[in-house]
Amino acid sequence: MSKKVIVFIATSLDGYIATRNDNLEWLLSSEGDGDNGYESFYNTVDTILLGRRTYDWILREVGKDHFPYRGKRCYVFTSTPAEKLDSVEFISESVVSFTQRLRLEEGENIWVVGGGKLIRDLHKNHIIDEWIVTIAPTLLGDGIPLFYPNDEEERLRLVDVRRYQQFVMLDYLVQHSSDSKISDNLTP
Repeated sequence: MSKKVIVFIATSLDGYIATRNDNLEWLLSSEGDGDNGYESFYNTVDTILLGRRTYDWILREVGKDHFPYRGKRCYVFTSTPAEKLDSVEFISESVVSFTQRLRLEEGENIWVVGGGKLIRDLHKNHIIDEWIVTIAPTLLGDGIPLFYPNDEEERLRLVDVRRYQQFVMLDYLVQHSSDSKISDNLTP
């Protein structure tokens, strides 16, 4: 059995994962419940996928001494390598072909942290197996969207809903073409 490729991400109610200038302050200003399920999820993955802008944002915000994904296999997709940490490998090949190879290896699941372009490339090529989306109680009006107009149609099956104070986490499995058809009258 292959590893699952999972998007675990927070979004505003109107579907943005960050402001245009990559600000996430809106996400931190709402009341949650502990870590909102982060540690529980984090313990199920051994591989982290990041786009270059997301990687740079993390380094700016927390600094290289506090990089949050140490101990995991961490791959950053970029055409221009940057300051490298011991726990990070820069990848310049297609995220699709690289991820397809990764998912065949032994181990835990793969977490697609972001950003938007990386997620979009994997979604467009039907590589994502699960979407765990936490909705924040914020309307941004504009920013970096989780989904874009004309994205690929995909059928999902809701497997869990959790509330963390003001946040709601929705967990969906992707119904790949090899999966059984979804009934029109599906109930969770």
